[in-house]
Amino acid sequence: MGATGDGGRDSAVSNSISGSARFYGPTVQARDVSGGVHVHMAAEQSPPVPRQLLPVPHHFTDRTDEFAALDELLAQGESPDTGPLLIVVNGPAGIGKTALVSRWLRTREAAFPDGQLYADLYGHAAEGPADPAEVLGQFLRAFGIASPPVGLAEQSSLWRSVTAGLRLAVMLDSAFTAAQIRPLLPGGSDALVVVTSRQRLTGLRLDGAAFFRLDALGPDAGLELLTRGIGEERVAGERSAVRQVVELCAGVPLAVCLAAARLASRPRQPVAALADSLAPDADRLAALEVEGEITVSKALDASYAVLDPSAARLYRTLGTLPLPTFDIRTAAVGCAEDEPWAQRRIDELVEANLVEDIGPDTFRFHDLVRVHARACAETHDGEDGRAAALRRVADWYLHTATAAEQLITPAQFTLPRTYAHRPPPAPFAAEKDALDWLDAHRNHLMAVLRTAAARGWHATAWQLVDAMWPLFLRLRYYELWAEAHTIGLAAARADGHTEAERQMLNSGAIGLSAAGRTEEAADWYAQSLRAAREAGDVRDEGQAHLGLGGCHLAGGRTEEALRHLGLAVRAWEECGYRRGVALAYISLGEIALSRREPDRAVPLFAQARRILVEVADPHDATRALAFLGRAHAQGGEHSLGMGELREALAAFGASGALHWQARTLEMLGHSAREHGDEAEAREHLAQARSRYELTSPADARRLE
Repeated sequence: MGATGDGGRDSAVSNSISGSARFYGPTVQARDVSGGVHVHMAAEQSPPVPRQLLPVPHHFTDRTDEFAALDELLAQGESPDTGPLLIVVNGPAGIGKTALVSRWLRTREAAFPDGQLYADLYGHAAEGPADPAEVLGQFLRAFGIASPPVGLAEQSSLWRSVTAGLRLAVMLDSAFTAAQIRPLLPGGSDALVVVTSRQRLTGLRLDGAAFFRLDALGPDAGLELLTRGIGEERVAGERSAVRQVVELCAGVPLAVCLAAARLASRPRQPVAALADSLAPDADRLAALEVEGEITVSKALDASYAVLDPSAARLYRTLGTLPLPTFDIRTAAVGCAEDEPWAQRRIDELVEANLVEDIGPDTFRFHDLVRVHARACAETHDGEDGRAAALRRVADWYLHTATAAEQLITPAQFTLPRTYAHRPPPAPFAAEKDALDWLDAHRNHLMAVLRTAAARGWHATAWQLVDAMWPLFLRLRYYELWAEAHTIGLAAARADGHTEAERQMLNSGAIGLSAAGRTEEAADWYAQSLRAAREAGDVRDEGQAHLGLGGCHLAGGRTEEALRHLGLAVRAWEECGYRRGVALAYISLGEIALSRREPDRAVPLFAQARRILVEVADPHDATRALAFLGRAHAQGGEHSLGMGELREALAAFGASGALHWQARTLEMLGHSAREHGDEAEAREHLAQARSRYELTSPADARRLE
């Protein structure tokens, strides 16, 4: 067990190479290579222009005056000498800020041909505001940066560089503080940033922000909105009561929509009856410390009171979940029902304007509605019932993430799983589907992980981290990688599971090292080494020594690195772990290359490759081949070395290993330069840099 090499964890079994193996993309298979192998890669496709704005609710009532005011602010802010135009739209909860800005920006799409980005900053969510680093990672990936750097400052700097000169609009929804906004401001003067917030965020005045206060709907607009929901005929029959309902909703669009939904669902109920239920009543829900909440609470009470009991149960269950959004499957699991049942109840909640439909099989609560749903759950459902719903959802996420892990990395060692409930996982047709699911649900997985840890479900917590391994390995969410393993390590220790503790230490150390946090990684590897010795696990001792060797090498302590790598080889030879020996040989060969000792490097890489082919580890075997080619070229066997490097490049291209394509292209460039071919060197290094920009911006800057 443990984590090794290029971020891979030890395999519990060996895969044999099947005669029915399939190959994709440019592939080279040869016993001998004579002369050059020319690889022509297809032109890289740029990511699509991001258009991320939320759909505008169908019941949106145009605010002509408000649009005109925003247009005026946009015109006033157009200047080639300033930074991005920043507009803050503030106002009470439920007043319609998100809908207004979404509609306005959609009408200005042509003015921002380079994209429209959206992020919910969860300023008033119970789980706390969104981390700007997570939002920056989302934005950078939208522009093709596959592995953003670690650290908010470096991410923000790269974000400004990527967006300099671009004409794009950024919507930052539900902000809580000015500090959330500043790192997210793009570079250049052709961008527009629109922030929505319940707070005034006057601190952004120092950043040149313009401010717009969104007020309540006027009586006529409120009447129009209610009329859209219940029809003109019903309004005409009870115009006085209708106006009273609109007045009691205080011009808050959310409250008006809730009232309309209730009336539409009860066509024979007099409008006056709803007006009576919304009238001031000291015994109703107390106001939260938010403007407009009294009105919204009363409207929510009225909407909840007429729900079918099954829909009411789903409403309360969803209110207990720590998820920013949810789908039909999650809703079904939470209530221990099937998906058709959940679909029917979700439809009822959408019809009642209690749930927002924001995309294909994606729903969410308005944050005020979430507060109300959670309060209803606390009133009507016992702690055991709420905990059971949470546990069912946590187990479903664990089971599904584990299924994804087994499909993406089938040869990797996986620790056993334990479930209080075992709902069937989501089905995956292919590896890409599984990775896409992990990526799309990474925030949900982290939310479930934090909840499991907070509730003392220690086994569930560390098992979730273990199941998320492919997400971290393939997509390099460094901040989440570090946070998840910090939680997972504490959970494994609290669970008294020493094998899981070592798994968390090794997997977490790989992430820390990859993120450039070398000293922290070394500390985790040192803890892993002590734990392995206490457990008498020789194989894990070798893993810790390999990791420590890499950390010392990164810190320029070559002799110490060599000592640890030698200990890794000795440990793995003792326990017969040949793959580990080969990985250590690669590291030792890299040191020989850095010292320009190709005669020592060549046999190390050759032996490593032979072992890795025999144990069916094609990725690491290709890494060994690339280094072998570089060693041959450095040693004067230029044609042989360039052929091996090109063969490795083709294999990495077929597997989609973008980072190792860049590493191989860089080695090709240096080899060509040493041979006196400056034009070829420049071409290879330029291609390497373009790939590094997507996977490792620090390496891209190094090449530049």
